[in-house]
Amino acid sequence: MHGQLVLGRALVTTSFTVGAAITHGLAPELLTLLRFTLATLLFAPYVIWRHGLTIPSLRAFIGYCCISATVVTFFWCMFEALRLTSALNAAALYTLLPGIAALYAVILVKERIGGPRVGALALGAVGALWVIFKGDWDLFVALEFNQGDLIFLAGLFAMGFYTPLVRRFNRNEPAAVMAFWVLATGTLWLALLNNWAVFEQNWAAIESKTLLGVAYLSVFTTIISFFIMQHATLYIGPTRVMSYGYLTPALVVGFEFIAGNGLPVSGVLPGIALTIAAMIVLQSKIFEKEQ
Repeated sequence: MHGQLVLGRALVTTSFTVGAAITHGLAPELLTLLRFTLATLLFAPYVIWRHGLTIPSLRAFIGYCCISATVVTFFWCMFEALRLTSALNAAALYTLLPGIAALYAVILVKERIGGPRVGALALGAVGALWVIFKGDWDLFVALEFNQGDLIFLAGLFAMGFYTPLVRRFNRNEPAAVMAFWVLATGTLWLALLNNWAVFEQNWAAIESKTLLGVAYLSVFTTIISFFIMQHATLYIGPTRVMSYGYLTPALVVGFEFIAGNGLPVSGVLPGIALTIAAMIVLQSKIFEKEQ
């Protein structure tokens, strides 16, 4: 289970680098629509083959709509934010997600969070802020976020509802079935959001790089990561699943280096170390009695 989550986190992490590379090729809302539509169409044959395709009840459909609304908001904010901020900044902010999700989990699914876990979440938040401000104490104290950071932060507050809602609305259906309907209802939300923009867009003029990027995001960072997260949430809880987000800054640094974008300034390294330490603490057996 934990190995799958590390794989899922690595895949999600690549979305920051890929998203930054293609976000100027298409409007954020259309990029997200294309991503969800393609993921839904590609995932449908597998779900039908393994589980059949049954129409969900009204209650289940509303649940899927609630879950997908959080994801749609997050991805729109991500693509918009990456026009204005760096992939590393977005990755660092992403490590605030476990704390946000933990707060929602306490309220929505009554997940118990003890003092040590709160301390670990705070440690991860400090590490994230350290990375964002590149170790500059003056910027850290002033909390000077750029516009892209603030947009992405809004997306994180929406995405924080994701794992608690998965746990709350689950009706013991297979994880693949839930993932499919979340993708399908997300596509409906995006179709409503875009209205006539789909028909006004000159699709033939889109660069092949953008289309390839969307295809990659649809398969690897949407279908596979959704399946892993939803399956794991039902077994180890929302907070521990989200804690793997603390690996994101370190993974982004690695992917950015591989992509030829170099390494960040040395001042961010202590912040990355803090986020990794927070993840290790949250995965410790000290929390098993709190699950």
